[in-house]
Amino acid sequence: MELILFIGALIVSWLVFTWLIRVFKTTAMTALSIAAIILILQVVFGIGPQQLWNEVSRLPQTLLELLSGK
Repeated sequence: MELILFIGALIVSWLVFTWLIRVFKTTAMTALSIAAIILILQVVFGIGPQQLWNEVSRLPQTLLELLSGK
């Protein structure tokens, strides 16, 4: 009985560990992608992070205007 419990605990631990690794890798790749996009916008086009953030915060309003035809 203890052997079955031990094997079950190992399997659950392994699944949780692999899930955490996948989450970490996805988060790191997303963060690096965002940083690269911001860097390219700043270096190539001279668009700063504050300008980008202002545009992102206005995005719902812009989408509504596009959909309503204004």
